[in-house]
Parts: sequence; structure tokens; C-alpha cells
Amino acid sequence: MTYDLKLTGGTVHLPGGPAKVDVFVSGGRIAAIGGSGDAGETIDVTGLDVLPGVIDSQVHFREPGLEHKEDLESGSVAAVMGGVTAVFEMPNTNPNTDNEGAILDKLARAHHRMWCDHAFYVGATGQNAEELRALERMPGTAGVKIFMGSSTGNLLVAEDEALSRVLASGTRRVAIHAEDEARMNERAAEYRINGDPSSHPVWRDDESAMLATRRILRLAREAKRRIHVLHISTPAELELLAQHKDIATCEVTPQHLTLAGEEAYAKIGTYAQMNPPIRSGAHRDGLWHWMGQGVPDVIGSDHAPHTIPEKERAYPASPSGMPGVQTLLPLMLNHVAEGRLTLQRLIDLTSAGPQRIFGLVRKGRIAIGYDADFTVVDLKRRWTVSADWLASRCGWSPFEGWDLTGKPIGTIIRGRTAMWEDALVGTAQGEPLKFEGTEFI
Repeated sequence: MTYDLKLTGGTVHLPGGPAKVDVFVSGGRIAAIGGSGDAGETIDVTGLDVLPGVIDSQVHFREPGLEHKEDLESGSVAAVMGGVTAVFEMPNTNPNTDNEGAILDKLARAHHRMWCDHAFYVGATGQNAEELRALERMPGTAGVKIFMGSSTGNLLVAEDEALSRVLASGTRRVAIHAEDEARMNERAAEYRINGDPSSHPVWRDDESAMLATRRILRLAREAKRRIHVLHISTPAELELLAQHKDIATCEVTPQHLTLAGEEAYAKIGTYAQMNPPIRSGAHRDGLWHWMGQGVPDVIGSDHAPHTIPEKERAYPASPSGMPGVQTLLPLMLNHVAEGRLTLQRLIDLTSAGPQRIFGLVRKGRIAIGYDADFTVVDLKRRWTVSADWLASRCGWSPFEGWDLTGKPIGTIIRGRTAMWEDALVGTAQGEPLKFEGTEFI
């Protein structure tokens, strides 16, 4: 039999574990694992590891309206350069992605401009709650996103009554930015110090996060609605969420797992500013404790780029957010190299986990019938994050100059190579993701 593509010589990470087998692709899907056969294209991956395609379930690509920071094309280039095969993109654009027309507009903008597969969140507001039941079922939607605390943009649902109406409208899992707006407003004048970004986690403190997480768990249980709490920054939240696994899943970011506030604010200042904040080294170590207990369900980058002139503004005029989609996998591979987690656990957090939580169709594992999405990595490659490697339009990374072990070598999406050895291959061929519980495309 002749196939379209054959990956040969590598260690392939199957649902049952790693195996030295060849993988064959036909029509964009995995057609055979092991055995023999000819193919129109053969890629020798000897000495490399073939992972299921990495899925980043939280990125902000800033289009429409904020294209000076990033757009769907440039953000997706950064994704595939970092080994990411699919992304869920957030709704705090200008205008917001909070109605049918805005979702259709993003899908049209993305069509074969985005290099990776993609889905778009619809943003919840106090005005569109009753429409969300229909909006979340549109093709190419990742679900509903709620901002309980203000961040970039003007999407905000802070009051219990409005939150309850949003949670009552629909059935898919709802993504939550959990920071308590009222507490942060009360603390701003006293604890947010002009010119001092290290005051950011003092102002947006642990209790701001915990209050919101407690509230949304209570409201979700009352509404009988499953939720997904994003970018957890405190160990106490993970301890709490571990008691509510029937209704809540959660995400951690590479930034919160890697940076410590005592060092980051002193070294890079406002470039370390994000919401929720980079906290102390003790917080970082606490997140790793709960990682070891299996509590986080996914790793998301919260890629949220701003330009260098914007980030250079004096705190708090500087915007919160940092790029991260391109460094998600390299940072986590470095943590694997340093023994903080296993490669098997990383695969669960970046492919099987997103598939399981959000009901992705034909994604998340290397198995016959699934899309031929592969992230090819060199676990032993030692390298330095350099400016010329970064693809995001914002032009910077808090991890520039870092020495890492483990690097993405290739990004293959539905059997098409999008990146190989730091170079784009072919043309943009990204397609909308499909989910259980949505209308068929």
C-alpha cells in the first residue's frame, strides 16, 4: 500500500506509551502504526521523539482591532515555530468576539491565513447571556469565556446575577478568568504603587484569586455547569479545585511554573507583568507540588502580546500580558529535562488533556483515524532562545537569552509539514477545530 506520508526511525508516543514504530498518513489522518509500506513523502525522525500535536488552549492573537501587537497570521506562525498544532483564541479583541457576526468574521480572517488549526472563544457579557446557548454551538467555537476580573479589553462579568445568567445559558464547559473585581478595585489605591511593577501581585493578591474561584465554583454548582479555571497562580486554588473535579478543570501556564516574582520584577520589570500576576518563588514551588498531585488538567500559554513601547510605560500604565505560544513547549521540555515532570505527563497536559476536557474531535492522540498532527522534538537539544527565533509581532519574550534543553524540530498538521528546523514549510493551511456538541461543519 502507498501512503501520503511516512515518519520513520523515531520514538512515537502512542496512547500506550513510547514505541519505536513507523507512522503512516493518508488523507490527512493516521492510517497505520507499525508495519511497512511506501509513501509519497518520507521523513526520517531518527533520534527524535514524535508527540501528539501540541494544543495551546489559551492564546490572544489580537485580531481584529489590535493588529499592531499581533494578528491571526503572525500569532499562528509563532505557534507552529514552537511546535503547536492548534490553538483556542480569546475574545477580547476590538470589537469583542461576542456575537455571531464577530465569530464568523474571525473564521473568515483565519481561513488559510492561520498556519495552525484553530477555534475561537465567544466572550460573555451582561447583554449576550441568553444568546450564548446558540453561540457556543457554532462551528469553530471553543466555548464561552468569562472575565470575572478586568484585564486587556472591556469584557467583564463581575456580579453574581450576571454570572448566573451566563452559566445557565448553554451546556459546554465555560472558561473562567477568576480574579475578584470588587476586591481589586478596593485595593488599587493603597497597594498599586506607581513605578513599581513588583506591587502588581500585592494589589492583585492571592485572596483576589481565591475569592473569585470560590464564587465561580459555587455558582457553577448551582447552575450545574462545568467550568475550566484558567491560568491558576496560587497553590491554594489548586488545593480547592482538587475537591471539585466533578465540575471544574483547570490550567496552569509555563510562566507561573517558571518565573519567580522576587527575580522577575527586579530583572525585567513590567515585562513580567500579567494577570493574574507572577507571584513568589514559594507560589511557583507550590504549583509544582500540585502538578505532582495531578491536579492541573492542561498547560496553556496565555499568549498575550503587547509592543515594546507599551510594555516600557511606567507601571501601572503598562499593559498586562506577555507572549508565550512559541515558548510553551520549549519551557516545558526544559522542565522535563530537569526532572520536574515526565514527558508522558506533558503529553497529557498539552494534547490528551485539551481533547478530553473540551471534546475535540480527532485530536489529542496518535491513533488510527485521528488527524495526523505531530510535534517532533529533540529532547537533548541544548539551545538559547534568541531574538531572531521569535516570530510574534510584538518582538520580545521574557525568556529571550534563556538556555534550554529540548526543542521543537517539526510541526506537522493533518499530514502537512508546517515547520521544520526553525523554517516555515509550504503555505498556511489551518482549519477550524471540531468539537463534540457543536454543529458539524
